[in-house]
Amino acid sequence: MATALWIAHVKVTDAEAYGRYASRATDAIAAHGGVFLARGGAYETLEGPDRPRNVVARFPSMQAAHDCYYSDAYQEALTHAKGAAERELSIVEETA
Repeated sequence: MATALWIAHVKVTDAEAYGRYASRATDAIAAHGGVFLARGGAYETLEGPDRPRNVVARFPSMQAAHDCYYSDAYQEALTHAKGAAERELSIVEETA
């Protein structure tokens, strides 16, 4: 079974609220087998809008990544991110 990645590009506009999201989201992601590969750090935007916070998390499968996003725990965490950031989030299946 192929693993899957959450790839998020974020511009935080309310650090306090986004911090509440991040702490809750971390637990929800771990509960679905997610492991962070990148979380912030140096970056270079080559195309598209500049989003200074970039996050990549690996999940054991597309289904696990999908289930995490729609889980009650993640949806509760997400309420803290709404209005606190401009975000894009995609699930991408990893290929060898």
